[in-house]
Amino acid sequence: MISRMNAERSNIVYFGCLICILLTSLSVLAQSADEAAIRKLDAEWSKTAGTLDVDKTVAFYSDDASVLPPNAPVVNTKTAIRALWAELLVPGTTISWDISKIEVAKSGDLAYVTGTYRMSMKGPDGKPMDDKGKMVEIFKKQPNKQWKCVADMFSSDLPAPVATK
Repeated sequence: MISRMNAERSNIVYFGCLICILLTSLSVLAQSADEAAIRKLDAEWSKTAGTLDVDKTVAFYSDDASVLPPNAPVVNTKTAIRALWAELLVPGTTISWDISKIEVAKSGDLAYVTGTYRMSMKGPDGKPMDDKGKMVEIFKKQPNKQWKCVADMFSSDLPAPVATK
């Protein structure tokens, strides 16, 4: 009788451990799927920006997104974000970025991306100006299960221009 009870307890412990392993595996699979989805989405976003289509580029942001551009105040509305991109995505501009790291929260509703960008455009003097730098994007899964960027920050790796007198 006692050995039968021990066997039943062992089975319960065994199946409990099996369920824990299964649930952990499912969580890892979901996180991997989210990471792949964000990687694909961000590549599409970079490609879209490269076409200089302002409206399609801005569509990757959530309605409550914030953009933190270098040497400028935070931009907090879709209208202001659109105006920022409209200044950047002008004829003659090339822009692209690549992800170096993605981290998805265990909750599965937030993720952050770090990477690098490259941009070339005409400077204020009309001469070509090349820039490269780093960026951080924070994505949030929306109620419709789509990922949208809720925070975007980028800054140049180039030295700040020296003011001339």
